[in-house]
This record gives sequence, C-alpha cells and structure tokens, in this order.
Amino acid sequence: MSFTLATWNINSVRLREPIVLQLLQDEAPDILCLQECKSPVELIPTKGFAELGYTHMVARGQKGYNGVAILSKLPLQDAGGLDLANLGHARHVAAILPNGVTIHNHYVPAGGDVPDREKNEKFGQKLDYLTELRDIFNVQKPERAILVGDLNIAPREDDVWDHKKLLKIVSHTPIEVEYFNNVMVSGDWVDVTRQDIPEGLLYSWWSYRAKDWDEADKGRRLDHIWATSDIAASAHSSRVMRVVRGWEKPSDHVPVFATFDI
Repeated sequence: MSFTLATWNINSVRLREPIVLQLLQDEAPDILCLQECKSPVELIPTKGFAELGYTHMVARGQKGYNGVAILSKLPLQDAGGLDLANLGHARHVAAILPNGVTIHNHYVPAGGDVPDREKNEKFGQKLDYLTELRDIFNVQKPERAILVGDLNIAPREDDVWDHKKLLKIVSHTPIEVEYFNNVMVSGDWVDVTRQDIPEGLLYSWWSYRAKDWDEADKGRRLDHIWATSDIAASAHSSRVMRVVRGWEKPSDHVPVFATFDI
C-alpha cells in the first residue's frame, strides 16, 4: 500500500478553506493532517473536501482555538485523542489506516514568549506536554506508526535561519530541543523529513510580522513527520511546499509531505 501524507498548521480551517481545497486539488495527497483548525468538529467545512474525494475524517475541535483533523481518501478508524498536560485542549487525534498503520496528529503548545516556566505558564505547559508524551512512549513503544504535526520546535541548527540568535527564542532553546529529542528516543521515532533531506536549511514557518518573508527568509522548521523505526525505511519523497506561504490569505505555516510504501 502506497500513500502520500501531508501535515499543515492551517490557522483556521474555515477561514482558509479555499487554500485547503486548492492544495487538495493541486497536490492530491491521500491524507492531510491539519492543526490549529480553530473550529468545533461539526463546523469543519467537510462538503468541499468530500467532493474532492476526502470522504473520511477524524477530528477533535473546540471553538476558536487549537483543533486537529485528519482528512483522508482512505478509510480511517478513529483511535482517540490524548489530553496531554491536562490542558483540556483539542491538540491530538489518532486514526488507523486499513493497513494497520496508526497516524498521530499533534499540535504541541507554542510555549509563549519567555523560555522560563517560572515566569511563563505556557512554557511550562509545553514542557509538560512533551514530558507526558515521552512517558507514554516509554511505557508502550509505538509500532507501525506515523506522528505528524506542528510540534512547535525547530530542533537542528539548520532548522532555523540563525542558530546563535535563536538560542534564547522559544521554539529553538536547548531545553525544548532536549525534550523534543527525548520524545523521539522514547518512541524510537525517525525524522522522515531529515531522513530524506539530511542537509541544508529547511523551514516550514515564517512569521506574519515579516512582510518580506520570502526575501528575508527568517524561517523555522516547526512542522514534522516522524515514523517508527519499523516502517521508516518505507518513507520517501519528502518535501516542504514553500510556495504555499505566498498564496492568498496564507497560514504562516506550509505543508510538509512524505510518501510511504507499506
């Protein structure tokens, strides 16, 4: 079974329905995982997606904030969602494909602006979210699984536009990278994107504050596709669709793709 998967923080699925439809029509991934949908599940605009063949969806939503959804041409079995760090947020949903592969779609808390949990509650929530995820994988190692989403951490030096300048900026601080790597190790996860694109600057997010985002190119790789080591070798053709950042009324994130032959 071969399928192409994309992950995208859409920053309001209802507001940006036109560009979701454009992506589905132009690129036609078999599965699209969305984060920050900012919508109750019942208000996600599924009619247009279904008309393009995306007749299956599992999602968790809430009004105005967070929210995750998996749209698919392939049948999906809802595998639940975790409430990590007891936040009561819609930040995770999982689905099982017909071949038994489980897809986990996460929207990790951004963490606010100050990288100190004593001064910034949101940063503590981010670390707690990652800690609980690590502990879950330590207790039960995932198998035949893919984890995607806006993980809100750019772990490598070449995942940010300037490593030294961003060491004290939330999303690239050493403590976040440590927690990020602990989650990867605990689940024996493989970074599929960097497996395919091992070297070079690579970004999936550019701030709305930068009107010259393309020219200045001060990006970060916050969006990730991981696979458990038992299926990671089946992944290929990874790419980041940078051009989407320039579409009309864009998200500040762009889609990340990978194909799996499982």
